[in-house]
Amino acid sequence: MVIVSILDSVVIGAGQAGLSASFHLTRLGIGHVVLDGDTEPGGAWRHRWDALTMRDVHGVAELPGDTAPPRDDQRANLAVPAYFAAYERAHGLPVERPVRVDRVEDEDGVLVVRAGERRWRSRTLVNATGTWTHPFLPHYPGMETFVGEQLHTVDYPGPDHFLGMRVAVVGGGASAVQFLGALAPLTDTLWVTRREPVWRTDDFTPEAGAAAVALVERRVAEGLPPESVVSVTGLMLRPQEREAERLGAYAARRPMFERIEPDGLRWADGSFERVDAILWATGFRPAIAHLAPLRLRSAAGGIRLDRDGRGTAAVADPRIQLVGYGPSASTIGANRAGRSAATGVRRALAEASVRSR
Repeated sequence: MVIVSILDSVVIGAGQAGLSASFHLTRLGIGHVVLDGDTEPGGAWRHRWDALTMRDVHGVAELPGDTAPPRDDQRANLAVPAYFAAYERAHGLPVERPVRVDRVEDEDGVLVVRAGERRWRSRTLVNATGTWTHPFLPHYPGMETFVGEQLHTVDYPGPDHFLGMRVAVVGGGASAVQFLGALAPLTDTLWVTRREPVWRTDDFTPEAGAAAVALVERRVAEGLPPESVVSVTGLMLRPQEREAERLGAYAARRPMFERIEPDGLRWADGSFERVDAILWATGFRPAIAHLAPLRLRSAAGGIRLDRDGRGTAAVADPRIQLVGYGPSASTIGANRAGRSAATGVRRALAEASVRSR
């Protein structure tokens, strides 16, 4: 008879949140494995476009006990993966890759993590799969007839790709602002958003950041699908986007079109804009489909977390910790969530031990 050992914890994902959780689990002496779907370290950063530099990104927080890469002209898709790889080595984190998890199930009180024919049995789980693998692309009538290019943020090839094109950037978040900042000085752009953009004119203080996070926490506490922290902070222009502002890229914003035609966009009032490419900066959704067998979602469609949305344990099953979800979906938040998740795992293991006596 083959005896399959039971781990204390399994971490799914080796991005910022997963590495932070693994660091704190290791510090607490909790045996675990980290399963990463990519072939090499770096998480979503490996897939960012080549033109994105460390100076362009909104910031990368240092991992626990380490120093973040400098804000310079290094390519972000090289600098951050190298940073993560060095961190894994320095702390001896137990990462296995590539492992693409298909689903997580409960079998007689034990969590079973499945990836193809492979499986891991565990007492607890830390889910750190983020959002990058689950881009959101809305559907509009006629989009399948468009003869130009349609690209989502996840496929963005960099600004030089669009030279000579008329590009519609669709989306009202920070990514759309950044794309317009890079594209408008090089080519013709059109900005389309569902809502009127909300610009932030005051300084983004720690107090303002805490208030923004609190709004996301409230949604998670109510079991609603989380919105990004950035979506509630308002939009700000960085120095590298001022040229696009001077060119009118942000002032010429239009509301959402009604349909897509082969060579452009048609609005409800009958007006038409010809475009050669549509760049969908429409965001991402949490990549949590593999958790569906555990039935963690509330009737409102999201996963409720403990401590009124400030914690990381799923209310429906405290053995499950979610990091990089809701209020912790940022590099700073991911670090804090990693510590919280490790503490939650320790608590769940202790409670299970008491019950088994």
